Amino acid sequence: MNLFDVYPLYPITPVKALDCTITDDKGIEYLDLYSGHGVISIGHTHPDYIAKMKTQLDNLSFYSNAIQNPLQLELAQKLGKLSGLEEYSLFLCSSGAEANENALKLASFHTNKSRVIAFDNSFHGRTSAAVAVTDNKKIVAPLNAQQAVTFLPLNDINLVETELQKGDVCCVIIEGIQGVGGLDQGTTEFFQALEKACKAHEVVLILDEVQSGYGRSGKFFAHQYHGITPDIICMAKGMGNGFPIGGILIAPHFEASYGLLGTTFGGSHLACAAGIAVLDVIESQNLMENVKNVEAYFIEAIKVIPEIIKVKGRGLMLGVEFDFDVSALRKKMIIEKHIFTGGSSNKNLLRILPPLTITTEAIDTFIFALQESLAELKS
Repeated sequence: MNLFDVYPLYPITPVKALDCTITDDKGIEYLDLYSGHGVISIGHTHPDYIAKMKTQLDNLSFYSNAIQNPLQLELAQKLGKLSGLEEYSLFLCSSGAEANENALKLASFHTNKSRVIAFDNSFHGRTSAAVAVTDNKKIVAPLNAQQAVTFLPLNDINLVETELQKGDVCCVIIEGIQGVGGLDQGTTEFFQALEKACKAHEVVLILDEVQSGYGRSGKFFAHQYHGITPDIICMAKGMGNGFPIGGILIAPHFEASYGLLGTTFGGSHLACAAGIAVLDVIESQNLMENVKNVEAYFIEAIKVIPEIIKVKGRGLMLGVEFDFDVSALRKKMIIEKHIFTGGSSNKNLLRILPPLTITTEAIDTFIFALQESLAELKS
């Protein structure tokens, strides 16, 4: 049997990793500035994380949500404390797409309406409703396209108001910082006006923090820079440092009922152990402060490269934009300089999503390799 061919693959086979370094089967070391789509939050094979997971595996890795699982409550309490959102409730699932699916479904139940407002260049996942609110026709099947979705440009509150006034919108879904779309983000003025408009029209505001959450922006959630309180917040990628876990934070005005939401694998014992370990390390190592410090260093240090026209994003969710397609540059960085970065729908942008433990020395290594690569491509 062969694998279904859906991913273009680099000729690299990682076999082990430590913090921000990946080693392949030939013994070559790579600097990881991408974290596997922003998943590795506290560094590869962090010793506290490994110890927590091994201990949990020795005891119990999984049982269904039909029984008591104190680890879920421990995770919820630590998450509430570290994020500052202790009044919210937590529903656990297994991925970012599943988190967004449940958020959209909960909003529809809550309002008894079905149309969704999403934004140009958005990415919310590849499952049914999540892909329907993703602005990429190539990955939206006819089955998904049946959903009632209106896409609008970021930062135009007048267009949002016009749609909300029609009275059939159940929710607005927006990323704290766009990931796959190329690191664009709403302004504070826009986010605050959006929250006000949603409240006025009794429309649910969903913040997709799947990639921009868990300290990656320098705050626990990126929307916290704007002083707003969303109705539902979606999480996943950095939540388990590589173990599949996702969740939504639900504001107090939503009423729970049996059967409203559900999951088989979400909130398993092993998933909760991963989630607890991540929160403990973020707090004990003060990683959000490291994110801010490294961001400030990066923004200043990258100025030595005149070919860069813009640095986008926030924290350690950054995009380095050029005035040319960076595909060849990114490939050279990976194959020849042994540095992983990411791409986006903006073909002129290198996406920088390192573990939150990254050092300024690693940033220097990246900048030097980038300078070399640019010079070599010109020659």
